[in-house]
Amino acid sequence: MDMEKNAEMEKSERQDRPAIVMITCDELNRKTLGCYGGKAITTPHIDSLAEEGTNYENCYTVSPWCLPSRCSILTGRYPHNSGAYSNFRKCALDTGISNLFQSLRESGYRTSVFGKCHFAPVPYSETRADRTLPYEEFKAYYESLGIDHLELEDDKQVSVWFCDDYSKELDQAGYLKAYRDAVWNPDYRKVFPFPGPADWHPDAWTGRKAVEYIHSYEEEMPLFAWISFSGPHYTFDAPEEYLSQVDMAGLPPLIKREGELDGEDRIHHDSYFGGPNSNIDGCGHADGHACKNYTDEYWDRLRRSYCGNVKLIDDQVGEIIKAVKAKYGDNALILFSADHGEMLGDHGLWGKHNCAYDEVWHIPLLVKYPGQKTGTADRRLVNSVDFLPTCLEAAGAVIPACDGRPLSDPDWERDYTFAEGEGYLAVTDGRYKYVHVQKGREHGRELLDLREDPNEFENRIALPEYQEALAALREKMIEHVIPAILA
Repeated sequence: MDMEKNAEMEKSERQDRPAIVMITCDELNRKTLGCYGGKAITTPHIDSLAEEGTNYENCYTVSPWCLPSRCSILTGRYPHNSGAYSNFRKCALDTGISNLFQSLRESGYRTSVFGKCHFAPVPYSETRADRTLPYEEFKAYYESLGIDHLELEDDKQVSVWFCDDYSKELDQAGYLKAYRDAVWNPDYRKVFPFPGPADWHPDAWTGRKAVEYIHSYEEEMPLFAWISFSGPHYTFDAPEEYLSQVDMAGLPPLIKREGELDGEDRIHHDSYFGGPNSNIDGCGHADGHACKNYTDEYWDRLRRSYCGNVKLIDDQVGEIIKAVKAKYGDNALILFSADHGEMLGDHGLWGKHNCAYDEVWHIPLLVKYPGQKTGTADRRLVNSVDFLPTCLEAAGAVIPACDGRPLSDPDWERDYTFAEGEGYLAVTDGRYKYVHVQKGREHGRELLDLREDPNEFENRIALPEYQEALAALREKMIEHVIPAILA
């Protein structure tokens, strides 16, 4: 009888623990959202998380690249501590490092992922325009990290390069070839309307799979779902019906100033003008590999499509929230964020590589805690390594060694935050930013003053009055990485 009673108690405790739903976008510029001041589209469902939850207004990514950022979300560790610091080098996340999936599994949760993983570098050099290649080993690797249920759409472009779950279904529906042809068409420069019905867009597919799973979930184990949209990351491919929902008059003027990137000391000088160190994503599709050659008409099409994709995602978030509330009521933690942002034409650039501009580094973070009904704002300096301990604390799980802290803990505050990647390191205290790039032929150092120059037009690294601030940030940067290198 005691064994039966204990089993019933354990079952009750499992059922009492909250569902945990983490929703992330790829390359989301937070200024497109209504709750962060966006006016070109309405985003009522994402905004509802700000109205009923906590808006962490000063949240930063820990990397302007997809893979390092995602692996940091998964481990709660900065890239230099997780070992996953590049989109391109062979530095897949080590399965021996404690991660969110494993910790939740050990605590009795069933883990699921819908959409993008990207915890291992994609073999870009193997891609072909004429066919979609096998991808089974990637799915098996992702599952080995601790995922119980995976519906994989591993990036819009990856899904036409390689056969993931989405591309297989898209092929059966008859739309894969048209999508692959559009992705590979150089004349489109990554901007085109999705060549199929809106409900077959990658982000509609991801949302639909997640909602179906939540509705059908009957396991005794509490639910963890990471719903990982691959948009609005390029390709900029919103369906036609979403393009018409964008109010172009609501888009703010592009942030740029004549001559701001003229100096060769600016990290994105070559990306804008063309040159051997062109590195940001967008320059690869511009004439002369120079973003300055994009026309106003091109920027309008790109921004319209990007915002249309965000609107599509908001519709999917609405369906997800509805499904979660129907299944769990208020007994759920819902976290919404992004791996990093997108320049979206500001400073004449698109993409994110080597960026520490706020458009990329400063990301949205909305958390609706179990039982929370009233919105609040939190202005502390937080970042994406805090997602893991926040989720694990809500689950009542053991938090492994990591660089983050639970966001619900009001008694701590971060003075500095960092962003990392291959040959890239940046630090900010919220007032000043120092950015250091050093890889191959690429070298750059920038010091920015966000109070005096909120649009980040001027590199002040050589000005005498800024040497004290520069020295302090460099000291913090050294303190940040030394324990991992020489401890």
